[in-house]
Amino acid sequence: MIEPVYSPAPTRYDAMEYRRAGRSGVRIPAVTLGLWHNFGSYKPMQDIKAMAHYAFDKGVCHFDLANNYGPEYGTAEENFGRLMECSFRPYRDELFISTKAGWDMWPGPYGNWGSRKYLMASLDQSLRRMKLDYVDIFYSHRWDPETPLEETMQALVDIVRQGKALYVGLSRYPTDKAREAYQYLAAHDVPCLLYQDRYNIIDRAPQCSGLIDLGEESGTGFISFSPLQQGLLTNRYLNGVPADSRMAKGVFLNKDMLTPTLLHALNGLNELAEKRGQSLAQMALAWLLSDKRVTSVIIGASSVAQIEDNLQALSNTAFDADELRLIEELSAPVQLHSL
Repeated sequence: MIEPVYSPAPTRYDAMEYRRAGRSGVRIPAVTLGLWHNFGSYKPMQDIKAMAHYAFDKGVCHFDLANNYGPEYGTAEENFGRLMECSFRPYRDELFISTKAGWDMWPGPYGNWGSRKYLMASLDQSLRRMKLDYVDIFYSHRWDPETPLEETMQALVDIVRQGKALYVGLSRYPTDKAREAYQYLAAHDVPCLLYQDRYNIIDRAPQCSGLIDLGEESGTGFISFSPLQQGLLTNRYLNGVPADSRMAKGVFLNKDMLTPTLLHALNGLNELAEKRGQSLAQMALAWLLSDKRVTSVIIGASSVAQIEDNLQALSNTAFDADELRLIEELSAPVQLHSL
């Protein structure tokens, strides 16, 4: 059967909020679709298309990838390349596409960390997989303590000058190294557009380390991944550990994490969310977006229904003082970065 040609919803930009990334001219949707786990080799292409089409129809024009996203390294980018060919090619200029390099990708000394050789080779591979001439933003995925920072940053500068990326970003850099990197990039007329890190109600590390403040001072936007802490900030674990959950399987979460204190906090947060007319997941996303220094939150999804549910967070991102105080009281004893 021949599938109909994809035509995005004409109302796609009507309801989405777009936030300026730092002091740049770029505005990013408040919600970004991340292609980390559910867009690789184990997911049917039909499901991938359904999720990507739905997201774009709702104004989610930012798609976040990395070279080793899958599972099966590279397969998320390969599937995104298929999306470009079958659906998104006519809308390329409406899309903001990111990829990254810095973690393990291929064997040998040149397939990991932050050398110029690895970053440039990795981006060339990513562009081929995604069927793109350029990405909108290319990230150094982590700081490399064994490579001079100047080498990594100059590779990012040269990647922009070669036209293979329009902007550059950093992910998971310590505060002092991020400051040095921002200074180097700005001095070479390629300012850092976005800093990406894990940040959510129960993991405040970027806030406590000063990274969010540093970004604001430097004109760099902040984008949060794992805003739901791998599903912990959903209704999934309110009554314990479901047999089919990530925690039960020991995938990114483990059963030891779900202490009585954490369970109490999750249920308290859920009660507050219900009073706000939101699910726990929606409130967790709204809490992040209530801080205007947060440019966007990256959601993961295994279904259209999950994307639909997450997007409803945008309908209420305001918190009164009592709500914020209660969130602090409930989350303070279970802050993951301090455990």
